[in-house]
Amino acid sequence: MLTSEFDYDLPDRLIAQEPIEPRDSSRLLDTRDLSDRRFSDLPSILRSGDLLVVNKTRVRPARLIGSKSTTGGRVEALLLKRRDDGNWDALVRPARRLRRGVHLRFGEIEAVLVSDPEDGSAVVALDAPVEIEEALTRWGEIPLPPYINRRLDDPGRYQTLWAEAPGSAAAPTAGLHFTPRLMEAVTEAGVETATIELEIGLDTFRPISVDRITDHRMHREAIRVDGAVADAVERTRQRRGRVVAVGTTSVRALEAAAAGGGAVSPLSGETDLFLHPGAEFSVVDALVTNFHMPRSSLIVMIAGFMGPGWRTAYEVAVERGYRFLSFGDAMFCERWS
Repeated sequence: MLTSEFDYDLPDRLIAQEPIEPRDSSRLLDTRDLSDRRFSDLPSILRSGDLLVVNKTRVRPARLIGSKSTTGGRVEALLLKRRDDGNWDALVRPARRLRRGVHLRFGEIEAVLVSDPEDGSAVVALDAPVEIEEALTRWGEIPLPPYINRRLDDPGRYQTLWAEAPGSAAAPTAGLHFTPRLMEAVTEAGVETATIELEIGLDTFRPISVDRITDHRMHREAIRVDGAVADAVERTRQRRGRVVAVGTTSVRALEAAAAGGGAVSPLSGETDLFLHPGAEFSVVDALVTNFHMPRSSLIVMIAGFMGPGWRTAYEVAVERGYRFLSFGDAMFCERWS
């Protein structure tokens, strides 16, 4: 299967540059009948006995803006992942002017490049007068996707209702539509909620660079699915409810924890699960998701989950002027069989 099969024309005007207010007033395309709804209608789409699974990861303020300690030249670093040795994988720029051993300063955070940048990526050692997560809160910024060209006045607007432990380089954006009022309605509708954690890396959003989908190698992301989630899925099966994932990260976590068997088991570690057409979806019955970048692993997952109808849904969304990507609108879809 060719990567080009997952391409589509996304006009720049449809890429949402800022979040809509209130959060639950965004549009929601119900792909079952291609009807236009509002996200606040979600409780009426869900059924009593369903299980809503959300990602509770929090976006780390991991964008650092500073300078070279020697020349004062401006530099940026985006921390992606903490390594076992305590150093960090990071995207740095201007990469062509940075080399291993160079010293950088970001507020009170001092950094040294442990490796030469390769394709913009490098290993960085950090030192700060306080614990690193607190240091990032003081001197870091919330990173936004590169296709968003406006500054976010309220950084909390790029965090979900459930955001807890920091760890992600990007938000699980399907969760951005939820409000306390909406969740009250979800609970009143008889729907149970469970939380997983999957730390999102930037590779999630990058276009697939190989010609054939089967040649793509998925990046690894930290994942935590506890016993309470496994029990909630089992209760849902017993009462014949649907497991409804909020976002592709929730799908990936649940399917990784089931390993194709349908029964979810506790899992803590990393996953490189790549879900695509032909892969087995054994846990998730329905999905609430935003509209994704062409040729990305996310849209490949949607195609595997929805089947051929994914393209019709996207064509309809473009034709009707839906807002796309992180701050865009959403759609509701059921698993294709």
